[in-house]
Amino acid sequence: MQNKKIMLSANNAFVIYNFRYGLMKALEKEGYEIITFAGEDSVVEEIKKNGWKFINLDIDRRGKNIINDLKLFCSYYKIYKKEKPDYILQFTIKPNIYGTLAAKLLEIPVINNVTGLGDVFSKENLTSKIVKLLYKITFKFPKKVFFQNDDDLEIFLENNLIEKKICGRLPGSGVDVEKFKPLKKESSNDKFKFLFLGRISETKGVRLINEAAKLLRDKYPNVEFQLLGKVYTEESSHISKDELNKWEKCSNIKYLGTSKDVRKEIKECDCILFPSYYREGVPRSLIESAAMAKPILTTNNVGCKDIVQDGYNGYLAKPKDLDSLIEKIEKVLSLGKEEIEKLGLNGRKKVEKEFDEKIVIQKYLEAIEK
Repeated sequence: MQNKKIMLSANNAFVIYNFRYGLMKALEKEGYEIITFAGEDSVVEEIKKNGWKFINLDIDRRGKNIINDLKLFCSYYKIYKKEKPDYILQFTIKPNIYGTLAAKLLEIPVINNVTGLGDVFSKENLTSKIVKLLYKITFKFPKKVFFQNDDDLEIFLENNLIEKKICGRLPGSGVDVEKFKPLKKESSNDKFKFLFLGRISETKGVRLINEAAKLLRDKYPNVEFQLLGKVYTEESSHISKDELNKWEKCSNIKYLGTSKDVRKEIKECDCILFPSYYREGVPRSLIESAAMAKPILTTNNVGCKDIVQDGYNGYLAKPKDLDSLIEKIEKVLSLGKEEIEKLGLNGRKKVEKEFDEKIVIQKYLEAIEK
């Protein structure tokens, strides 16, 4: 197996390195040469330090220009033909569609991963119809397609976009439970800290957090709402840094920017706050936080509800419902220290049982072997 190549392709290098590091190490241990093919970002050097080849992919992950997408397909075909991988693992929408079609023409076996459906399946418009048609055409060809939650799998089956026999289920992207484990807080600050981790986007519920923070500021002056994540200015629902600066002056909001190691920020918070109404896969940030024994307040939304059992390791608010969000925030604030800790420890147990990345890795190895 020493001469066999596996290529991993996604929208950006961060998605591959941050979410698939354990999988790549396991594949390397099995004797595979690892090649990554994605949009370039800050983690490329980390990929190279591990001895893995990185090839830059010029991709506009949200673009709808047919000419650009045709060029993207040609890029997949050109690189797949040149590298001649034995297997290709693909993640996110455009690699799953255009990469699959290119691989089919070259007769290279593909395993796809539907990491969430995002905005496309939330609306019924021309774009969603085109994407569904493309899925229906291209998803005849993969050897296996993994889904991260049952809701997404059911949508594909109900719309006849895929045959059930090639479908599989994964517990999100999993997490290294030895790396993400409970750590003692170092801060002596007596503030109660809610932490949001994710893209700074309206669809992730960030604007709702600010509205809640403004309304609760006077009642709970010792509470801080922290936001950790990148602002993607190309997204229509993004919230600018200028607006974030204004929020900090008017409510208990604190924007932390981005982090190279989110364990530091998770460790210092008291509760994770993630009121997303975006069609998630299973948010990796929630799995990591639960693994570190933090209670989670999220929404009864696709993907989010997979990691949180209401009342057991956190609470579920109604999506897009400010009153429901405030009710759950105040519920958390009414709990004693022991109750908070119990929620967190329950989350740790849930991750160890259901979301350990070893489960994900084993399913990939089995799929490749078959």
